[in-house]
Order: sequence, then structure tokens, then C-alpha cells
Amino acid sequence: PLMKIKNTEGLSVSQIRDLVQQGGKFVIFPYTISFLIMTLKRSSDIYFIREDENSFKYSYSYVLLNFFIGWWGLPWGPIYTIGALYNHIIGGKDITQAVLSELIQNDPEADTSTYNINVASNQTYNIPTN
Repeated sequence: PLMKIKNTEGLSVSQIRDLVQQGGKFVIFPYTISFLIMTLKRSSDIYFIREDENSFKYSYSYVLLNFFIGWWGLPWGPIYTIGALYNHIIGGKDITQAVLSELIQNDPEADTSTYNINVASNQTYNIPTN
């Protein structure tokens, strides 16, 4: 599936690379939706978390989603929900290398700091999340 990258508005690929080297990361927040006999595992859009930023402000809505509608499908609902909650506790599932690879591949001048690529919220990339 195509996923949007959030929290990178106005940053060039080289600026993003610099922020990653300073401790920034790209994460997704898994969540579970259960309907008695059917359980679905899903992931949020991709969020860029800066080194000095707490990911909870991006993940809390997915935590609530897990809490209220993740548990109810048996047997996988509780199992997937606990796994998803673990990912929220550790700050999201880190997919930084896959995202950086995709950004650099799609930026013809990734090594120059003068080229700006607008990774707006409507920009989508096909990044494997499993």
C-alpha cells in the first residue's frame, strides 16, 4: 500500500538525512481492528519523529483505537493488540532505513544540499512495512 509521510513538510532529502543522523527516525504505528471473528492488522501513515520529539503525540489516537476495538476478535485480536501496544511503548515501529532508501532513490540530486524536494503530506511512497 502507498503510505503518506507526515511531519517532513518543507524539508529537503539532505535535511532529512541530517536530521536522521542526529537521531530522527521514521516510524509507523500498528493498530488492530477486531470484529468478533475477524481481526485486521493495519499501520498508520509514516511519521518522521525528530530526535528531541516524543512520538506519543502522533501515536495516542492509535493507542486508543487499539484499546477500544483491537481486543474483540478471537483468537488474534488480543495477540495483535498486545504487539501493537508494544510498538507504541517503544516509540513506533522503526522503518527509517526503508524510507531513507526510497527518498534517496526518488531524489535525483540526493547528495546535494541545494536541491529541495517537497515531501508534502500528499506525497506517497510504496514502502514495505512488514
